[in-house]
Amino acid sequence: MMNKDKQISSVAIKQMSLLAIIVILAGLICFNLALFIPSVLGAITIYVVCRKYNFYLQEEKKWKPSLAALALMFASLIVLILPIYFIADLIIDKLGNAQAYMAKFNVFLDKIHSYIFSKTGFDILSKENMTKLKDSVGKVSTSALSGTFNTLTVVMSMYFILYFMLERPRLFEKILTTSAPLKRSNISLIGDKMRKLIMANAIGIPVVAIGQGIVALIGYLIFGAPGAVLLFALTAAASVIPVVGTAIVYVPVCIFMIAEGNTGQGLGLAIYCLVVVGLTDNLLRFTLLKKLENIHPLNTVFGIIMGMNLFGFMGLIFGPILISLTLLLVQVYRNEFSDENTPPELELPGQDDIKEKLI
Repeated sequence: MMNKDKQISSVAIKQMSLLAIIVILAGLICFNLALFIPSVLGAITIYVVCRKYNFYLQEEKKWKPSLAALALMFASLIVLILPIYFIADLIIDKLGNAQAYMAKFNVFLDKIHSYIFSKTGFDILSKENMTKLKDSVGKVSTSALSGTFNTLTVVMSMYFILYFMLERPRLFEKILTTSAPLKRSNISLIGDKMRKLIMANAIGIPVVAIGQGIVALIGYLIFGAPGAVLLFALTAAASVIPVVGTAIVYVPVCIFMIAEGNTGQGLGLAIYCLVVVGLTDNLLRFTLLKKLENIHPLNTVFGIIMGMNLFGFMGLIFGPILISLTLLLVQVYRNEFSDENTPPELELPGQDDIKEKLI
């Protein structure tokens, strides 16, 4: 006969059954509404950024909730969406005439290939690789054009969701906090961490991108790079690419200028981008981003790669957040279910502490 203490209680069985039903239903909802996941994530991002101002307008200035929501939506459209739209529209506009653009791009690649081969003797860009690269760029340009309508759909549905979040913010946050099956302290911990991470990514990434783009644009204009405005948009967009970053834009441009016979201008632009643009990147990341939230570089790199595959453009923000949230939930799990005799959390020394010990 089994020991009663080892038997699973009927309450636990009911609890697990209900949890399984909730997980299945949530999975069905997410699967069938997967198209709107980027819209929901975008709405949450803008809500967090506008949260303080929303409470100020509604509770201190006594604005009508609908008026405050519409005002903040319009402000977010001007400040957050339009700069991104300008860069995307500029790139897509250049890709609009695909045949003419690809002809110019092929000439651009052929010049770079010929110059590298003549100087080094190595066929780094073989004909096979060149063909693959040209085909890849053609597919990307076609994908960018076909994705324009999808982007507009995401933005429209995002603002539709955002309106109801901003109109009744207290109710929205109450639903989230009461629905979470966690201690109030852990709910506050997750809420504060998510707020900091979203602010760091939603504000930090665009500022770093536009900052690097503007600094690079100055260099393009000074040294006479072809298509400086388009290069500005490409440089700003490339700043979010892990590891290589803006170098994926300015290095081929510098090689192209040297291959065209503008050796001094090409070398000058290369030095300018390597020093000034690189310094701008480090300055913004180690001041602004660290002030908002100290996110580990590996978290950012792998988070962006994973996030872009999962959520598209919004993955730039929510990819790193997803990794940080996973690590945070491990800590929350320990706080929720560990025994009181669990050893205290191991505190790793920071860089400042290590430097003091070395000195």
